[in-house]
Amino acid sequence: MRNILPAVFLLITSATVLAQTPQSAPPVVLRDLNGRTVRLKDFRGKVVLLNFWATWCPPCRAEIPELVKWQKEYGLRGFQVIGVTYPPTNRREVRSFLRALKVTYPVLLGQKETKALFDSGETLPFSVVIDREGKVREKIEGILLPEEFDEKVRPLLGLQI
Repeated sequence: MRNILPAVFLLITSATVLAQTPQSAPPVVLRDLNGRTVRLKDFRGKVVLLNFWATWCPPCRAEIPELVKWQKEYGLRGFQVIGVTYPPTNRREVRSFLRALKVTYPVLLGQKETKALFDSGETLPFSVVIDREGKVREKIEGILLPEEFDEKVRPLLGLQI
C-alpha cells in the first residue's frame, strides 16, 4: 500500500499540471458585418480578448464601454478586442447597436457552435483571453471586471498590475 501512494500522488499532480497547461485556440473562421472572412489566427502576435455578446443581453451592453476603453488604451501595445455576436443576429440591428455604443473594435457574426468551441454554457457575456502565441489563457463568464483585466490581461501585455 505504501508503494502505491507515491504513484497515486504523482498521477494526481501530473493531471493537475496538464489541466493548467494553456491549449491552442480552435481555428475560428467567421464573417464580419461586411461579409469578409476573418480568422482568429490572423491576430497571432496580439493578446486577444474574444468577447461573445448579444444585442439583447443587458450585461453585454454594460460591459462594452469598458472594452472600447481598453481597446483604445492598449491597442498600440498589442491588445485586440474581437466581439462575436451570439444568435439570433440581425445585421441591421447589430450595426445600429455598435454605432450607438461607439464600438471601435472588430465584430464578427458568431453562431452557437462558435461559442461552444470554448464553452458549453449559455452565459453572456463570455470572454476568452488568448495570448500572443494563440493559446487560451482564461475563460471569463459574465462581465469582465477591471480587476480581472488587470490580473489576467495586463500581464500578457507585459504591463505591471
